[in-house]
Amino acid sequence: MKKTLVLAGGGHAHLSVLRALADQRSAARDVLLITPERHQNYSGMLPGWMAGHYAVSDCRIDLAPLVQAAGAQLLLDAVVGLDAARHCVVLNSGRQVHYDLLSLDVGSETNTSWLQVLGAKLLPIKPLDAFFTQWPRVVSAAKAKPGYRLVVVGGGAAGVEMVLAAQHAFANAGLVVQIDLVASEHGLLPGHASAVQARVLRLVQQAGVSLHRQRAVGTPDGVLLSDGRLLAADLVLAATGARAAVWLGLSKLRLSQDGYLLVDQQHRSVSHPNVFAAGDVCARADATLQRSGVHAVHAGPVLAHNLLATLNGGTLHSYAPKRRSLYLLACGPRYAVASWGRWSAEGQWVWRWKDWIDRRFISRFSARPESDAASLLERTP
Repeated sequence: MKKTLVLAGGGHAHLSVLRALADQRSAARDVLLITPERHQNYSGMLPGWMAGHYAVSDCRIDLAPLVQAAGAQLLLDAVVGLDAARHCVVLNSGRQVHYDLLSLDVGSETNTSWLQVLGAKLLPIKPLDAFFTQWPRVVSAAKAKPGYRLVVVGGGAAGVEMVLAAQHAFANAGLVVQIDLVASEHGLLPGHASAVQARVLRLVQQAGVSLHRQRAVGTPDGVLLSDGRLLAADLVLAATGARAAVWLGLSKLRLSQDGYLLVDQQHRSVSHPNVFAAGDVCARADATLQRSGVHAVHAGPVLAHNLLATLNGGTLHSYAPKRRSLYLLACGPRYAVASWGRWSAEGQWVWRWKDWIDRRFISRFSARPESDAASLLERTP
């Protein structure tokens, strides 16, 4: 009897899964990829796009040709619920899809719980599709309003890249914009080496960005710092860390303490062996993984092998995360900072290195089959 494999989410790991399915096509299974958009926007190139170094087409991957090559179907919808006991996912359209084997690569959400009062003034970095749509409107609004004020909340890698990209974009447009970065009392890039922090701090100061090492909450007018000062804002960009999707809490899957799907070394659910996951949606039971696209990319081939092994009968492989990850931080202009453990470097050559890696990733998954991939695209009513 045919088995149904459902791939929920078009994230980095599922790109490798689609490639593996294309290499081992089989009439004995049905494969369905469920994702809200036909294109995957690549987070690694978002700061470069904000700064004006890339076109949108440079930063995204068309999923339809990959789905076609895998002999699968593409369903444009979002997963909003899961019942692991019934082997069923619930979609935003109200449709229910049953599976024999499920793989989750839906990412995480930006935790903006203390900023929600901002309403329309709040723009989280995730979901990426919405951010790619909204950012050009932000630049247009700044052009139309003298004295525009932007606040970026989040002192991690995403917040640093966003604030420097925004400053570069405004400067290139000839705009004078007040930009504040709120990085909490932990400062910039907590967890990175002090040399990396010093390099980035210097670049932030040179860019004219005002840095605030305080906690903050949203108000209707902007951001209120812990010392009582109000940072008035026309817009607040949030890169405030991740949180698990709320619907996971009702899934009947075993979760980590902070609500992520708990998986083993094979990236299989510790409670339901027919559910796998990779990327920000999951947490390892045996190791601590930073919420970085690096792990999703590296875990992708292992996830692909394990899904096929489960379908066909075979030995599962383990994903062993490296002790340290390489970070290449875009810094506005074609200039970047490299961070790897205690080692760091900076310069235009680091940017060219990052650009080469990012473009290679996009091109790796952008080869088109000869036939029309759009014919396999299924839309929900």
